[in-house]
Amino acid sequence: MLNLKDISVQYQGSNHAALSSVNLAFEKGDFVCVLGKSGAGKSTLIRTINGLQPLSQGEVTWQGNPLSSKTEEEARKVRREMGMIFQHFNLIPRLSVMQNVLTGMFGYRSTFKNLIGWFTAEEIQRAKDVIAEVGLSDFADRRVEHLSGGQKQRVGIARALVQNPKVLLGDEPVASLDPGTSNHIFTLIKQMHEQHNLLTIINVHDVSLAKKFADRIIALRDGVIIFDGKSSDFTETEYQETYGSENYEHL
Repeated sequence: MLNLKDISVQYQGSNHAALSSVNLAFEKGDFVCVLGKSGAGKSTLIRTINGLQPLSQGEVTWQGNPLSSKTEEEARKVRREMGMIFQHFNLIPRLSVMQNVLTGMFGYRSTFKNLIGWFTAEEIQRAKDVIAEVGLSDFADRRVEHLSGGQKQRVGIARALVQNPKVLLGDEPVASLDPGTSNHIFTLIKQMHEQHNLLTIINVHDVSLAKKFADRIIALRDGVIIFDGKSSDFTETEYQETYGSENYEHL
């Protein structure tokens, strides 16, 4: 379904590769957590998958088609099949929950319709449905700036789901949330993953969340994959190799 073949990324002005000779394959139904210290290459990996980060070498292949050979319009169509959840929500605070969720449909609509903010009854119903799925029906008309952090991330999940994605990506989606809320958000993501039969790839710092929810863990260090296997096989040895002298907790 999704393959990364010998990909490397080196940012201009840097002496070190953000990713180096990464080879990965993903299938529908995989729930994957990516671990690693800050700067290990986790965010770069996610951005290469959805085509936001140009490659220095290698190829990302989506459903058998190389992304690099696609036109910008074709790449845009691929990206709309990949819903994204962000650490800092990337919502518009002054707009309502409904209005923010509707922006998730922009990739399917003309620029003119997006500019004037006109949506069909079917599109509005689709937004209502995903808002209900994440448990925010009573907040649909509330401005996002008045929501809690956990509620904002639920809006972010709904905005990703309204795209009808085949892939759900998350770049540290719970890093700014407290542990209890983080667990609730991961529970919701896993429910949506199973309900919609998605491929889900999530960057996360909390190893306990990865081991609890993921079927597969990938660990990065200095842009290189040092572990790729079942979450149950990520033990203290792998933890120390990934995080060094940091405390081994909650495993």
